Order: sequence, then structure tokens, then C-alpha cells
Amino acid sequence: MKRFLDLADLERDAVLDLLALAARLQKHPEPQALAGKILGMVFFNPSLRTLASFQAGMARLGGTSFVVTPGQGTWKLEHRLGAIMDGDRAEHVREGIPVLASYCDAFGIRAFAEGTDLAFDLAETQFNAMAATVNKPLINLESAVNHPCQALADWKTMDELGVPQRGKFVLSWVKHPRPLPLAVPAATLHMAAMRGMDVTVLRPDGFALPDAIMEKARRAAAASGGSVSETTDRAAAMKGATVLYAKEWGSTRFYGDVEGDSTLRSQLGDWQVDERWFANADQDCRFMHCLPVRRNVAVADHVLDGPRSVVLHEAHNRMPAQMAVLHRLLANSN
Repeated sequence: MKRFLDLADLERDAVLDLLALAARLQKHPEPQALAGKILGMVFFNPSLRTLASFQAGMARLGGTSFVVTPGQGTWKLEHRLGAIMDGDRAEHVREGIPVLASYCDAFGIRAFAEGTDLAFDLAETQFNAMAATVNKPLINLESAVNHPCQALADWKTMDELGVPQRGKFVLSWVKHPRPLPLAVPAATLHMAAMRGMDVTVLRPDGFALPDAIMEKARRAAAASGGSVSETTDRAAAMKGATVLYAKEWGSTRFYGDVEGDSTLRSQLGDWQVDERWFANADQDCRFMHCLPVRRNVAVADHVLDGPRSVVLHEAHNRMPAQMAVLHRLLANSN
């Protein structure tokens, strides 16, 4: 494995192999496996779990890491091609990123969607332009429409909890004060489909996931024996559900239109998960969310703190899942 950018780049057996390695490293970390190796990471956007879990995972394997947050102790980085750099951004990613990558053995980039042009973001234009300048093993720490590290950890979590491979997985839109990127919903949808689950996307009108994301998931489901559907009917979606995965994202009808998005979401006050959502679900239905989560906006306290919730389990699994990725990228490299 040379890069970890998208679960879709891997065969299903390769993902299962990564998960088996993650389970082994969780019990037996191999503290010298990556001795002398350096992981570099650049975060154009905030992070808590991704940043900390990669640093901790690298340390547990015997390696070291450095983190750059452009503009915080470093030059601000410009990413636009053809930009006239007469503002506050002193360096371009076309120089900055390859320089940083040259200092390490593997490199990670986090760069969220710009959120103004849906086609631009779906094409991963910004992330791919930076990725093209890196000649080292590269990790997607979250891009415009993907978060493979979160998806891998979520798959691991469901395996550990005994969630059936063909269980019913509901990915539901929930409230947030502002539009959020499509990365986690897109990656989660694809992961559950690739696992072989019967996946339902539950969302209000105006928040349908883009056709390209849905079609990619349908192809994964066809290969694994799962299925993908979507609905605005909460009762139908939740009937027999074994997992409810809540996630916030922006309106695709009003993508880049803050006023239109705000007006639409202001009418959706009942899209906060509470125990009533689980009335028709499987009695052991699990509640998942990638975090961070707005308590009593997206999800009620009693759900997050209740027996259904596995959000902390998911968050913990970020580290062993990413240790497996690092091990595959670096353990046998010279």
C-alpha cells in the first residue's frame, strides 16, 4: 500500500486485512516497528481525534511525528492556482507541501471542502492538487468528500460489537447551526455499503447526497451483497435498524448559498436524535457519530450518554485503525 486516500481504492479483502492488523496492533503494538520513521501532517482545518490519534499511534509504533497548522506559527499557505499572492499568504502549497513532505517518511493532509462549488469539491480539486506534489506515502486526514480513517475505525467498531454484516445501517442527517462538509457522510455511506450492509440514507428534502456519492456506494453494495436506498420517512428508515449513524451536512440544494441553507434548516427542528427515533429499531440498535457533536442540537444528552451510544468506542478505534495504516505504509519501507 502506497497511499491511503479512499477505502474505495482498496479491495474488500485488503480492508479486512487492515482491520485484522489493527486488532493485532491494539493488543501488541510493536513498539519498534516504525523506529526512526517520521510522520508529517498538515492541518488546514481543526482537528482533535485525527491529530491526537495519529500522533499517539505513531509513537506507539516507535516513530515520531510533526504537525503544521498553516498560519499558526508558520506562514499562511495559498492553495489557489493562478493566485496573485499580494495578500497575507506568504507561501504557496506547491512549494510548501513538497518541502514538508521531504522531511518525513509519510505525510498526511487535512483540507476540508471549500463549500461554494459542489462540482469543485466533488472532484477533490484542492486535495488532489496538493497530493500531486507529494512523492511519499500519503494519508487523507479528511478531504472535501472523504474521511477514510474515520470510516475504517467505524467498520472496526461494528465488527467488535458484533453488528451483523447484513444488518440495517441508517445514515441520518441531523441538525447543526451551519452547513458542514460531505466528507464523513460520503465515507460512512461507502464504508457501510462495502461492508455488505443494507444502507438507508435518511434526510430531509434539500439534503440529498450528490448522485456521484450515492452511485459510488451502490457499486460497493452490489459487489458486497448489500444495498443502498434513501428516504425522508424516518419511521420507515428506522424499522429494524441495527445502527443509526447520525451526521450533519450542508444542503446540496443550496450548496454554497448560506442564506438558502439557513432558511431550509431553520424549518427542521425535529431532526434531533432522541430515544423516540428508536421505537421501531432493533432492540440492540447502536447509535454512532464521528464526533464532535452538538449536544441537544444534533443529539439529545440521554442518547449520547445512554447504553445505545458507542461514540467513545468509535473515537478510541481511530488510533488502532490508523496504526494499521501506518504499519502497512511504513513497516517494510527502507
